[in-house]
Amino acid sequence: MTLRTQLYDEHVKLGAKIVPFAGWDMPVQYTSVKDEVLAVRKTVGVFDVSHMGEFFLEGSDAEAFADYLVTNDVLGAPTGKAIYSPLCRENGTVIDDLIVYKLSPGRVLICVNASNIDKDFNWIRSRHQGFKCNLTNRSSDYSLLALQGPESFETLSSMIRELPDLEYYSVHECVYETKQVIVARTGYTGEDGFEIFGDHETIRALWQKLMTRKVVPCGLAARDVLRLEVGYPLYGHELSDEVNPYDAGLGWTVKLAKSRFVGKEELTKKMTNFKTVKLLLDKGIPREGYPVLNGRNEPIGTVTSGTLSVVLNKGVAFARINLDKVPADEVFLVDIRQKPYEAQLVKKPFVTGGHK
Repeated sequence: MTLRTQLYDEHVKLGAKIVPFAGWDMPVQYTSVKDEVLAVRKTVGVFDVSHMGEFFLEGSDAEAFADYLVTNDVLGAPTGKAIYSPLCRENGTVIDDLIVYKLSPGRVLICVNASNIDKDFNWIRSRHQGFKCNLTNRSSDYSLLALQGPESFETLSSMIRELPDLEYYSVHECVYETKQVIVARTGYTGEDGFEIFGDHETIRALWQKLMTRKVVPCGLAARDVLRLEVGYPLYGHELSDEVNPYDAGLGWTVKLAKSRFVGKEELTKKMTNFKTVKLLLDKGIPREGYPVLNGRNEPIGTVTSGTLSVVLNKGVAFARINLDKVPADEVFLVDIRQKPYEAQLVKKPFVTGGHK
């Protein structure tokens, strides 16, 4: 039996197409993927991401424990910051990617992917011994909205009067209609945006209010296009149990100067088996699993994520290339239904977002 967020009935009322995703019935689109993507790029859209998981660390060692769990630097960040990071095993492979929010001294929120809630919580709990803090899984207590687009701050600040003009990747606790919410200036689209955590009743009221403001509801399909356009990885695609952060192009998140963290010994070796690349196609739409070839039509890797960019009207893809087969001439082809299509190697994001 699949799960449903507390906003499921709202999605049905709006005529959303519902699909199974990570064990949940989720809206994949409402009107069209193009309309929803362009709303986020040009004005403002909102996503129900209540399927995500929320863990809290509370106690004197909350920050130290979070810092030990992840590869990125939590202790070095000030209170009020959000830190993106992989969560790794001792052998350096990726369990999940997540965001650590430093809410206040001794109080940390960790937001994890929906498909990994139980796996992540069990792993974190298994590493908890010796740290003076409580660990709780409060995923069932929270709903979560992602308000994204250049008009997101104007929209949200008109509804939450005390909302400060936060820095990018910062978090703030404030009140919406007498109820406490956690607001972070983060997101998965590359645009300016906010993620709002709150109890189910409060988030339902906020969603309904946003609909009266003509904020465009957006589904999973638009979210996937948006994140691919700006080059953000997705767990289960670019990240998995078989790769380490270097394989996925996330070496920048591995802070080897930290005194200790899970996986440090292996990750210090900086060993890689793959190179993750971004490919742009003038013709053809790349899809997950399609073979990637070199200029001699020899297989060298696989597309991990691919779609048609709404902004560029071209195919865009992430691909995982075997390190010993990366072509020196940077010539790549994507095999689409047994026909090779030329693909341009792109070093920067396909689309430059407008986050603060």
